[in-house]
Amino acid sequence: MNPVLRAEKLSKWYGNILGISDINLEIGPGITGLLGPNGAGKSTFLKIAAGQLKPKIGSLRIFGENVFANHLLFKRIGFCPEYDCAYMEMSGWQFIMLLARLHGFAAGAAAATCEKALATVGLLESKDRKIKGYSFGMRQRLRLASSILHEPELLMLDEPLRGIDPVWRIKIIQLIKEYEKQGRTVIVSSHILPEIEAMTNEIVLIHQGKIFAKGDIQRIRGLIDSHPHQISIHCPDPRRLAAKLVDNEYVLSLDFPVQERSLTVKTNQRDHFFNALMRLIAVDKIAVEEITSPDDNLQAVFDYLIGK
Repeated sequence: MNPVLRAEKLSKWYGNILGISDINLEIGPGITGLLGPNGAGKSTFLKIAAGQLKPKIGSLRIFGENVFANHLLFKRIGFCPEYDCAYMEMSGWQFIMLLARLHGFAAGAAAATCEKALATVGLLESKDRKIKGYSFGMRQRLRLASSILHEPELLMLDEPLRGIDPVWRIKIIQLIKEYEKQGRTVIVSSHILPEIEAMTNEIVLIHQGKIFAKGDIQRIRGLIDSHPHQISIHCPDPRRLAAKLVDNEYVLSLDFPVQERSLTVKTNQRDHFFNALMRLIAVDKIAVEEITSPDDNLQAVFDYLIGK
């Protein structure tokens, strides 16, 4: 089967700033997660794929055609950007209607298309409000509506769950999975692994503008889980907790930061460590006020893996 998207030696930079570098990638039908820390090049790649940016070097083809300035191809592509792209003085209805007409829908068909798109993202009742009065999450859903109104064959979503409330996060994930069932192709970018895991098993890891790994989620999860995580625990008696943890096989090191009532633990088996910690809290009645993971981010993971 021919890939829906094929990038070959794809590079883009802005002056001295590297966006993406020498990307070779094929993406087929279904859902593919584009995972990487902020600034990794996800948005640059998607903007090139959407025809909004022209690569400096290399090529990107969708359905076998070059993308940039290919206006007929744009009808087959939907793109939901990370940031606002709407006219704030317009109502939600006016903005989506404008896009529908730009896609070539006649007036009657455009109205029906707009109603369906806004209903899909739960904005039909708010369609006459000005966009500047929408909450962040509502504007995010409006961007999603703008990307699906023409029912594209390839849908690209840049951080689509950012700022979305829990109920609509579930609904949007269900919508993305429904697109997959319909035989469409969806590319979703995120810097949060659980978001991607909830949608697909196929993941592309991108870091510093380069593709770092591609494959099944279990393979990627194995790479990420090998990263030693730092976990900060705020509690009334950190030394008592440290005494309980010091012999735990999943604990690599213990440290007492300058802040009082705090303990920092380093572990390379995060899930096992949390299970042990929960047992201490429940059985030994160890009081814990807060658990945070300052090192639990993709930038730290990639730094670790590259250094390794």
